[in-house]
Amino acid sequence: MTASAPRRAVASPARRVLTAGCLVVATAVFLATVPLHRDFFDVAVYYGAVDDWVHGGRIYDYLKPGTRYGFTYPPFAAVAMAPMALVSWPVAVATSIALSAVASALLLHWLAVPVVRRALAARTRAAGEEGKEAAGHEWFTLTVVGCLFALLEPVRDTFSFGQVNLVLVALVLADARLLATGRGRYAGIGIGLATAVKLTPGLFVVYLLITGRRRQAAIATATAGGATLLAALVDPAASRAFWTDALWHTDRVGALGYVSNQSLQGVLARLQPDHPSRALWAACVLVVLAVWAYRARAAVRAGDDRAGFALTGLAACLVSPVTWVHHLVWLIPALIVLADAASAGPDGGRRVRPGVCVALYVVLCSSVVWLWRWDSTGPDAFLGANAYVWITLGLLFVPPRTRHGRGVVTDGAAATR
Repeated sequence: MTASAPRRAVASPARRVLTAGCLVVATAVFLATVPLHRDFFDVAVYYGAVDDWVHGGRIYDYLKPGTRYGFTYPPFAAVAMAPMALVSWPVAVATSIALSAVASALLLHWLAVPVVRRALAARTRAAGEEGKEAAGHEWFTLTVVGCLFALLEPVRDTFSFGQVNLVLVALVLADARLLATGRGRYAGIGIGLATAVKLTPGLFVVYLLITGRRRQAAIATATAGGATLLAALVDPAASRAFWTDALWHTDRVGALGYVSNQSLQGVLARLQPDHPSRALWAACVLVVLAVWAYRARAAVRAGDDRAGFALTGLAACLVSPVTWVHHLVWLIPALIVLADAASAGPDGGRRVRPGVCVALYVVLCSSVVWLWRWDSTGPDAFLGANAYVWITLGLLFVPPRTRHGRGVVTDGAAATR
């Protein structure tokens, strides 16, 4: 018995390495062969539109050959993507993957690492493990978390479409980190840049306002405004075309009732495909925004700025007229808050059963909404085709409380205003 214990201790790190290696390989194989790979469709739109634009074309007139899809972002996004015109298509794809990979690493470092360390520290204290053994558990757990992160459908889609979503989330959470680490006077630039590239992150400017960060809200607004003005100086005609015309035609990005649109507007468009009620949509949006504002302010008053940012990501997905499945990477902060609550001890606030986390995770990996791709009518479709909307609403309306509120995306630093 005494001799076997050292052997198990020696073998345990080797088993972890082997298991981690198998998990990484299995994840990579799945990602390379998953049936719903998007063939870098969106980066092809960016690449073609920017190339046409720098050679004298009009950016909002461009359509990807063989499709009816063109550039739909604000003009500053085109300015930011202009260097794509200088590189080959393989380099453009590789750059897109690299940017999303770096953003993913930052998000996991800021959001997941503190949760893993807290959970393992509690386990280490309870088990009386040595520091080296605890370190082994940490890297192994983070490897597992990284694989689970990569398997989420919104993450998979962001990579395989060549989308910018993860980069935008990282920009916003960079401001959250500044607020958490006492450097809030510099916060707002990331949110402003994200808003200038896509309008959805603009709700974070409102979040800064309603939680008393007027300086940061002003910085975010000035950054977004300055970036937008720069784009207008570069191409006045493109800016005029976007803000007076293209912005107001949501059908440019696809049909509102398409099953990938996991927003409140998407639900209503599938219920009323011919004439979705704008008044009903506006009423739903107002209810969501009221709940969001109440819960976000309450979270910050309780010192849980992390939950405030997570709630804002949820609300942004719900109220946006179009929230494609790949946009749901904005749910990741809320999912990590939920997982943190599930790992909290009895004194950690409202307990969340781990089974709830597992169930939500499985659904968000399952691509279940695509079962109703061709027919999103009927009671079964109301539940299944809108599955991600129901998850988002649930996370917004019933947010978990944890004792780990302070330290938004860092290890224990107090949230500051």
